[in-house]
Amino acid sequence: MRDETILQEHIQGEAHYSIGEAADLLGVSVPTLRLYEKEGLVLPMRKASRHRLYSAVDLERIRCLRETINAKKVSIAGIKRMLALIPCWSIRNCPAAERDSCPAFRNAEMPCWSVTGKPGACEASECRLCPTYSEAADCSSIKRTIADLTIVPERTP
Repeated sequence: MRDETILQEHIQGEAHYSIGEAADLLGVSVPTLRLYEKEGLVLPMRKASRHRLYSAVDLERIRCLRETINAKKVSIAGIKRMLALIPCWSIRNCPAAERDSCPAFRNAEMPCWSVTGKPGACEASECRLCPTYSEAADCSSIKRTIADLTIVPERTP
């Protein structure tokens, strides 16, 4: 319930687009947007009526996906694997025991927001509001995020 309230507050004051409007703005088909959602690449907001709402951040995420798929020739499966490399446990500061039991930690096939059965705080939270998901919206930041959280600085003797 808390996440629903946060999500409603997040919706207010921001421009949002229906799936048809988003498709027109992006020059893609509605089925393409539904496919990206089904594959876990984008998590549009939902109205109480279950209609999808896309924010400006969602549109940027989809532009990034389109660029990666069309210009860089990376498949959806490849994109999912890249997103799976984002160390969500570092971003969320998960305790080691929780991290080790989390299927997102062991899964290299899909991003953490697509994995079910997560323990602790992730189980009840809204993935759309998670920093792991939001930091992956910008193509230029994904590589930096992964590097910043996985490269161990050299130790000086």
